[in-house]
Amino acid sequence: MDTEHLSAPPQAQSRIPGKKHPHARPDSGVVHDNARHTENFTVIGNHLAQHQELSLLAIGLACYIQSVRPGTAVDIKTLAARFPEGPTRIAAALRELETHGYLRRTRERTPTGRIVTRTVSCNKPGHRSAPADPSTRPARRTAPEKPPPRKRLPAVPQPSCTSPALLQAAIDLLAGLRRRDPRLLLSATDAEHLAPGVAAWLERDLTPTAVRHALAENLPLEPLIRPAAFLAHRLAAQLPPLPPIRPPASPAPEPRHPFQNCDGCDRPFRSPAPGRCRDCRSDLPEAA
Repeated sequence: MDTEHLSAPPQAQSRIPGKKHPHARPDSGVVHDNARHTENFTVIGNHLAQHQELSLLAIGLACYIQSVRPGTAVDIKTLAARFPEGPTRIAAALRELETHGYLRRTRERTPTGRIVTRTVSCNKPGHRSAPADPSTRPARRTAPEKPPPRKRLPAVPQPSCTSPALLQAAIDLLAGLRRRDPRLLLSATDAEHLAPGVAAWLERDLTPTAVRHALAENLPLEPLIRPAAFLAHRLAAQLPPLPPIRPPASPAPEPRHPFQNCDGCDRPFRSPAPGRCRDCRSDLPEAA
């Protein structure tokens, strides 16, 4: 006969014969030892925690992002400094969350001209809450990003004559475009780049008023992110042709006067009025 071990715990008995208690210890698998949270906790949906397509890193990042306070920086650089995974893996996990609707990232320009990334965490994909009152919304503390390198402006036509007076007239014309539309405000560097193109238009027998009209009329309704690039495109794409070559005007023929009889020699000669011919006029001083 086997000896009974008094130290071994007795086997739990089911309240209903033939059925196990719902909270009885399972034969295998995980056992939950849960305590009720009353503070400092985050509710995570099982659709995220048990997602069938997201990677484990993406699920973990989503849980972390949903748990932080609004305004916390969650850009790639900050997350790579917070977790042992590198920037490449974190960037891939964030793209997964965007694909499945758990994250929305948009690039916005601040009033100071700086480009920042706005990140919105969605605890339930497809749900969009009503926009919050801007006066009560907390200030974003998104990590600043370096502005992208400034692209070169498109090339502009070049005039055949680059006189300082012509280029100055072109710069003055460009500086006045902002009076027609405030979006056409240009920097001094942009105006210097565009001035040869305007000079090329002025060489084509166009008045400054006509050039201003061609550049500043029928502007697009959307904001002009780079007005200098827009004007450079118009200067090149809408450059009018050279004026037709006009032959030089021939000199006017000498007038043909009527014949007059000379008062001295009675010879006929052409003259607008009666008088003496050239020979007789030359003899007058000698006769005196």
